[in-house]
Amino acid sequence: MSAPSTTSATVRATPLLRRWQIALDTCNYPDVHHADVLTRWLVIARACVFSMTITSGVIGVLLALGMGAFAEDTLARIGYALLAVIGLIAAHATNNLVNDWTDVRRGVDTEDYPRAQYSTHPVLGGLTTPARLLQVALALTALDGAIMLFLAWASGPLVIAFAVSGLALSLGYTAFLKRFALGEITALIVWGPLMTGGTVYAIAGELPLDALLLTLPYGLIVASVLIGKHTDKIESDRPVGVHSVPVLIGVRRALALNKVTFVVFYALIIALVIGGVSGPWILLSFLALPRLITTWRVYSQPRPATPPENWPVWPLWYVGWAMYFNREAGKFFVLGLALNALVPWLVKVF
Repeated sequence: MSAPSTTSATVRATPLLRRWQIALDTCNYPDVHHADVLTRWLVIARACVFSMTITSGVIGVLLALGMGAFAEDTLARIGYALLAVIGLIAAHATNNLVNDWTDVRRGVDTEDYPRAQYSTHPVLGGLTTPARLLQVALALTALDGAIMLFLAWASGPLVIAFAVSGLALSLGYTAFLKRFALGEITALIVWGPLMTGGTVYAIAGELPLDALLLTLPYGLIVASVLIGKHTDKIESDRPVGVHSVPVLIGVRRALALNKVTFVVFYALIIALVIGGVSGPWILLSFLALPRLITTWRVYSQPRPATPPENWPVWPLWYVGWAMYFNREAGKFFVLGLALNALVPWLVKVF
């Protein structure tokens, strides 16, 4: 029996939770072929971007909390919230798997395409097969279907409308929307009104206008991540017929467009507070300004010719900085919504 390779021995020596954390942080894992099954599938499903989906779901939970939805049938509502967030993550994973399956079949994903360079490609990198990708995607879709039907029974039939609309836009993005400069607006709609608004409805059985408006700021900075990614891929997307917004307007205007989305994110927050749609605590999102300033400076400079040390997703660049801001701004936006919901209750209690 041959001795284990140095790389596989190193993988086994790394604590399991640390492996998962690396995959979640970097979209990759050293010698991923020798990693455990979950680590491999975290890389395959690109779980490093699930934080955006989880944040959208948590925002929906907090909006429902602020509406008083958890005051009655509390345990049941908590269960609805957990199911809704699990369903969102499963839907996001499905989208990523189907996108890779489709792009391999169409010849978009090749060894030279960025998807196969910043992370080990599921198929081209030998992590799995196209058939297995599709099987897992179908299993996740079945799980989502079961969650959808239960929540529709529990909270109302509009759950089906939210879920089916999300699935349609997800498949549409993979099939044609990203090819016709509609992928960016799709991200805003999906991660804003559909994910967050759908979570509110699944918990509360209603979606007031104020809650719907509060889905927009975070949805916008999720769209900014996609704008950053498509800006990085301009030279690779144009030859394969992916006419994203950055492909159509060029790098300079695409970077300016993303700067506008960052500014509009804060303008929306101010408008929602001034208009009485939200309590003042979401202004805590301004604590993410230092990250915005850093990101703004990067967007104002030429892309480096070579990757900086420890940069995990090269040849992608601008998307990493958009995500850098997204995570911090999303964190403080969530904190603000939590305080909006909890501070009035604490004032009453004490």
